Amino acid sequence: MSTSDAPSTAPAAREAADRDAAPQYVLPLVVRIERSAPPGPPARTDALQTAARAVLVMLSDERATDPGGDWHRAVRDWQDGRIRKVVRRARGAEWRRAGALPGATVTGGGEHPAEVRVFPPVPLDGWPRDLARLQVSGTELEDPMPPAAPEPGTPVLWLNPELEMSAGKAMAQAGHGAQLAWLALDGAARAAWRAAGFPLAVRTAPRERWERLTESGLPVVRDAGFTEIAPGSATVVAEHPALPVRQGGGD
Repeated sequence: MSTSDAPSTAPAAREAADRDAAPQYVLPLVVRIERSAPPGPPARTDALQTAARAVLVMLSDERATDPGGDWHRAVRDWQDGRIRKVVRRARGAEWRRAGALPGATVTGGGEHPAEVRVFPPVPLDGWPRDLARLQVSGTELEDPMPPAAPEPGTPVLWLNPELEMSAGKAMAQAGHGAQLAWLALDGAARAAWRAAGFPLAVRTAPRERWERLTESGLPVVRDAGFTEIAPGSATVVAEHPALPVRQGGGD
């Protein structure tokens, strides 16, 4: 499963054309980045993981899943098109204004936890004023120390070790990976993941393992190429214990 601007078969081409003809929406994500401590900037890996969890929170929220929910139509229309996500940053009064808009705030963990607020999808040219004015570029974060190996059984979003991405770009890609994993799961696995609080890890894949991961049958994110990287680049492979792995793939 992938997102791509470069379909390779005629049916896929028709599907992509239909998808592009639909009204286009984007999922806004806002990460809190204050100038000074506390809380100061979050750790990069925690920001990526929190963004991915925020996407899952949006997808599973009753306001999105219930046909009568306030967000249902926007989420449906967004998923009928390209599942675009844009990460912006906010601090101080900007963050407080963003928090007053409908959405959900997800907080990470550790000594430098991230705070990410996710909002229901909006039209590409219809951003709320208090979100449209926020900065989108230059979101750079660092990890105080290398992240530990994921606990066994934890879903992992593996980043392409050959690509360099800004923190904001990587957060959006992690969100794509989480979404593709969610869509690939059956109802029972989704319910169990949600009940556990959407545990997951985001890690850069070992170089020697990346090719096998992309050929494992697991969901693969292929970037549309709007920013930073070339169209069709594989950015994330989503590994979840409930998803089957093709023999010879993965490990």
